[in-house]
Amino acid sequence: MEGQARSPRAGFVGDRPPTYDAEPSALPAADPRELGALVADTVLDGARYGTYTLRAASIRGDSARYRGEPRRDALLTARFGRAEDALVLVAVAGGARAAENAHLAAADACRWIGEAVGRSHARLADDIRAGRRGDLKSGLHRLTDRSYGKLRARASELGLEPEEYTASLRCLLLPADPACRTRVFFGIGGGGLFRLRGGAWQDIEPPVPEPAAVTGAPVVGFGSVPSETAEGDRLTMDLGITTPPSPYVESVPPPTEPFRFRASVARPGDTLLLCSGGLADPLRGEPALAKELAERWAPAEPPGLAEYLADTGLRVKGYADDRTAVAVWEA
Repeated sequence: MEGQARSPRAGFVGDRPPTYDAEPSALPAADPRELGALVADTVLDGARYGTYTLRAASIRGDSARYRGEPRRDALLTARFGRAEDALVLVAVAGGARAAENAHLAAADACRWIGEAVGRSHARLADDIRAGRRGDLKSGLHRLTDRSYGKLRARASELGLEPEEYTASLRCLLLPADPACRTRVFFGIGGGGLFRLRGGAWQDIEPPVPEPAAVTGAPVVGFGSVPSETAEGDRLTMDLGITTPPSPYVESVPPPTEPFRFRASVARPGDTLLLCSGGLADPLRGEPALAKELAERWAPAEPPGLAEYLADTGLRVKGYADDRTAVAVWEA
């Protein structure tokens, strides 16, 4: 409730503090010829449209801060269009841990999916609002595959293997229209999708079928869901996007990771959380963190930017990776 006191802000949860310092220690090495490739330690953003409030943060992990390594996670928040016709895209990408150019691959993944969604935003927003049943998943899968095709082409230009220049990519599409409560998730790779409802966390990560269960073209079978559940949580829609020419460089296969998709109808009071593995893993593995965040985010009024940054940076011993988290509070 509005005016309800939030719980005290502790720096960590668990029996012992994490090994590393809570604040950054070392900056990544810089090349004077490539200053545009530098990545800030922390990125923070937010907005309010329709019935929801958006908070987004990306924080360099404790181990990377200590070793002077760049943040491998990338975050993109973008609004396409105006007024109630606008569509908000939030993209979270995480570069491969052992890859030297992981932060650059993550930034490219966010930029390229942003360009693809931006070009189609009017149709996307209209079809989401109208609730047209059909093949939204297939259309977004194609846009995602085209972005991964560009990553593979870029790897080839750099003389790298595809797995040396790639990233996980997880996205939310949020219409600005207050009459539309449909929230669309899509992407490839690890991380988490959670919903805080009635004070309890629900892990709503779309299930991935066994490879043997997948039939037909590459899109079919991955992340498919019924058109709608009894609670009205899921739906698919038809974008009417024609299949584009193959975006892949010759002899380079499409992504081996399965495509994930979910479209759900939010309820008033819900909080939707999309995050990279750096937060998803401790949320699943440390009950104290899940409990603390549920208590902090229980009030109807969303936290301010500074509070949200403190919440997402709540530390847990044994988890020192980058953290990127996007939360959507439903009025």
